[in-house]
Amino acid sequence: MPDSDGYVSDLARELAADALERFLRYVRIDTQSDPHAGTYPSTEKQLDLSRLLVDELRAIGLEDAELTEGSVVMATIPATTDREVPAFGLIAHVDTSPELSGANVRPQVVRYEGGELPLPGDPQQVLRPDDLPELADHVGHELVTSDGTTLLGADNKAGVAEIVAAAAYLVAHPEIEHGPIRIGFTPDEEIGAGTDGFDIERFGAVAAYTLDGSTAGEIEDETFAALQAEVTFHGRNTHPGTAKDVMVNAIKLAADFVASLPRDRLSPETTDDRDGFVHPIEFDGSVDRSTVRLILRDFDEELLAGHERLVRELAERAAAGHPHDVQVKRQYRNMKEYLREHPHVVAAAEEATRRAGLDPRRNVIRGGTDGSRLSEKGLPTPNVFTGGQAYHSKREWVCVADMGAAAATVVHLAQVWAEAAAPSRSS
Repeated sequence: MPDSDGYVSDLARELAADALERFLRYVRIDTQSDPHAGTYPSTEKQLDLSRLLVDELRAIGLEDAELTEGSVVMATIPATTDREVPAFGLIAHVDTSPELSGANVRPQVVRYEGGELPLPGDPQQVLRPDDLPELADHVGHELVTSDGTTLLGADNKAGVAEIVAAAAYLVAHPEIEHGPIRIGFTPDEEIGAGTDGFDIERFGAVAAYTLDGSTAGEIEDETFAALQAEVTFHGRNTHPGTAKDVMVNAIKLAADFVASLPRDRLSPETTDDRDGFVHPIEFDGSVDRSTVRLILRDFDEELLAGHERLVRELAERAAAGHPHDVQVKRQYRNMKEYLREHPHVVAAAEEATRRAGLDPRRNVIRGGTDGSRLSEKGLPTPNVFTGGQAYHSKREWVCVADMGAAAATVVHLAQVWAEAAAPSRSS
């Protein structure tokens, strides 16, 4: 059970101090990705953190730390046993969401005493238990927030800091028996391109874990399956003074399409748990040509296909016989399709969580991780908690004690994998 400060063990407390120090350093580096850049990585500034991480990993003793030609940081925590233990990986992403600024982040560490917690840089940004029920479990704990003018960057710099803190601890404690552990830090995860430059063969692990989750104790082995749709309406422009019976306004066609999307279902505002949605995220329009971009999500492939059919039918209806086109592309699949074939990988994470002092809970991700695409490509990769909350918002926060618990889970995970490879007593 956690103590009054939220720590589940002395190990978690020790690791939390290191993870916090690193986290406060990392969030001050702007690593926001850009979905419209057309480059990989989408922003050069992400590599500012990547290069710093290479230096820090080398400083703790990971001599092979490198920034690959695919813009992925890779390194190895060397084995401390001569036995054959398969390598597993630890993965987090360095970029932050394009939805909010990640520049000039001013983190603050506060002890949460309950009730409302206003953020100092913007009086409109308040952490309220009614909106963020997770706060109720963190009274008396240290939390990290931004000042309310930017996001914090816990997604996913908390995961990065926890992995580095755990790596430093394992290197400093060679008496802990474990096999080789691979580390990977990716760019552009927030825009669905985190694995574009990830060389699985070079990584050399049989399985991996993303530290990109949220509430302490949660282990996630299922994500949304995801499509992206782009619906374009082609109008006919002319001078508005002589437009009668000639003009076709593509903006109005697109507006009719958006207005026809369900409001009481199939939207992020009205769904939770295992419900999917159809979500317009961008609009780019003129009278002559207007485009609506949407993301389609569900845990079930048949239901997801139904969402695509709905988009096409509503677009056809809104176009009212005028030219339009709908382009749909796959973003990622539900990683459960692949992880069900590797139950021991998820079971190891659950056992490590127990040893860290928490009750593991299986959960689903109403989103995706690098693990979605890595699992599809042959590297089974479930997701482990980081302690972060309210991602992609100015009210984002992370509990320091939960960061320590996540890092401790990684240390125990190293031991679990080593024990699983040990010969049985009867052999």
